[in-house]
Amino acid sequence: MIFKHIEESQITMTQLMLPSHSNFRGNIHGGFILNLMDQIAFACASKHSGHYSVTASVNKVDFLNAIAVGELVTLKASINYTGRTSMVVGLRVESENIHTGVIKHCNSSYFTMVAKDKEHNSVEVPGLILDTEDSIRRFARSIKRQKQARKRSENFSQADFKMDEYIEEVKLHNVKIEL
Repeated sequence: MIFKHIEESQITMTQLMLPSHSNFRGNIHGGFILNLMDQIAFACASKHSGHYSVTASVNKVDFLNAIAVGELVTLKASINYTGRTSMVVGLRVESENIHTGVIKHCNSSYFTMVAKDKEHNSVEVPGLILDTEDSIRRFARSIKRQKQARKRSENFSQADFKMDEYIEEVKLHNVKIEL
């Protein structure tokens, strides 16, 4: 079994935000940032696994602060978790105002990537060497997040869903139910 230090596959990418990346308000399109995030997650996972890697899922993308044209955007990617063929890449997005030097945390997210061989079959990935409390915390958080996702899927599977258990809660929201 092969194991790698987290630092061996970490990636940082910085890009100047141009007018062509913006929406009508002069802020950078969220979709453009998501594209950059997918690129850096791919690079980090591929570097760790030594194989082409594909995006299997994206967990929670919250846009915390707007990014303006002319700012530098820095994306940082790190492997937080390794399974047999999958990896969770933790991403952090920051913007920097070039004139003032002010740095804003704009986004954090987790991309689950799967390593593939030339025939598009999933392949085993190297494990992680956890050598800090922070690395253990991130790995454990990924395990917990996976368990929560499985539970959410099970609770709301179409075959097992019982409307009577949720109808009163649903009525408390901005809906009109016409059954």
